Amino acid sequence: YVAAVYEHESILSPNPTALVDRQSALELMGRNLDIYEQQVVAAARQGAQIIVFPEDGIHGFNFTRSSIYPYLDFVLHSHSVKWNPCREPYLFNDTEVLQRLSCMALKNKIFLVANLGTKQPCEHTDPHCPSDGRYQFNTNVAFNDDGMLVATYRKHNLYFEYAFDTPPEPDYKLFDTPFAGKFGMFTCFDILFFEPAVNLIRQYNLKQVVYPTAWMNQLPLLSAVEFQQAFATAFNVNILAANIHHPTLGMTGSGIYTPVKSFIYHNMESYGGKLIVAEIPVITTDYKTNLEKTPGRVSAKGDEQLPPPFYAEMMYDNFTFVPVWGEKGELQVCANTLCCYLTYRRAVLTDELYALGVFDGLHTVHGTYYVQACALVKCGGLSFSTCGQEVTDATALIDFQLWGNMSTPYIFPLLLTSGITLDFADHMGWKNNQYFISKNRTSSGLLTAALYGRWYEKD
Repeated sequence: YVAAVYEHESILSPNPTALVDRQSALELMGRNLDIYEQQVVAAARQGAQIIVFPEDGIHGFNFTRSSIYPYLDFVLHSHSVKWNPCREPYLFNDTEVLQRLSCMALKNKIFLVANLGTKQPCEHTDPHCPSDGRYQFNTNVAFNDDGMLVATYRKHNLYFEYAFDTPPEPDYKLFDTPFAGKFGMFTCFDILFFEPAVNLIRQYNLKQVVYPTAWMNQLPLLSAVEFQQAFATAFNVNILAANIHHPTLGMTGSGIYTPVKSFIYHNMESYGGKLIVAEIPVITTDYKTNLEKTPGRVSAKGDEQLPPPFYAEMMYDNFTFVPVWGEKGELQVCANTLCCYLTYRRAVLTDELYALGVFDGLHTVHGTYYVQACALVKCGGLSFSTCGQEVTDATALIDFQLWGNMSTPYIFPLLLTSGITLDFADHMGWKNNQYFISKNRTSSGLLTAALYGRWYEKD
């Protein structure tokens, strides 16, 4: 099928905490919706059957609970009501944004997914009802090619979004398409958690996911395109990921991903939006990773000098590293119950320092979640203290096998190359209770090769 995602540079409110009336809010959102409309027309012309827009794309961000209120549409989060906002605009008040999105889908005969702020009045008898008598949700909406509202999803894992409420229960939301079957949806930070993202995919055996996001890149392990690809690979799904484009905030990185190929956009240099259109296969069966070339166990020989471990902070976590020196070698490094092993060979010795790092613990900055990670990374400079820094360029081509005795089945294989480009492993998967990833000769210099394990039970 042909899919489209649009990385949107939002027109933002100059003062998001100021209180404005509904009319001014609609005027600002209308300017973003005008851009959406042009992109829907362009995507439909290229044969796209579905288009996805980013999180916060219509209204922007940095609002307070009260200042976002005029920007919120009313939406009924109920399965029973069949509603086409374009054809039946009179059913509910404050649905101007939904009406415009619905009409774009209808006019262009395309499935459309977008993110907006919504409101829902609640009774004080409801124990979860906020004191101001209403819920405010960060919401994805999906319309079919007739403009019908076919699914609404309320973001569950909010990322410091004080304007919004967490829904009382996680939403598991799907919609059906004639071209690729069922699509699931979740938003941004949700991708790092079990509920609802992982549970949704597992329960409904989903093969397609739409994913609006407003993601601030964090190297070396959590850049948007790197993790989006790893998620598609780990769960054997197609992901249509639309990010916001604000390079000054470190926000870029969208794509259309399959478990074995991706069409991505990552651009920190220029401004303006970007439409990606790609034809991808509908995944019907489970893609089995090739496990033939499997690593043998490394045994450190007694007389061999293993390089000294050192400690450095990577992404606010205290990693234990060993330097990756010389043209080839075998290394291991452990922390808590997790041991990581690496065999490597470099095509040419460059004057770049690489290190193999391990972390097994609770990550507590900008969110709390338990991580088990084995990571081969390029350091920022030549001293140990630069390992774990954000690096975007590398020249070293390295053949490697990396594996670890992970305690969780949820492993995201990361493979990031110079200039924030992606590569695909030759082989990966489980072998003797260890997860491994191997690659001969990356397409360009290696930035990160990692196994990013999420141990959800220990969050």
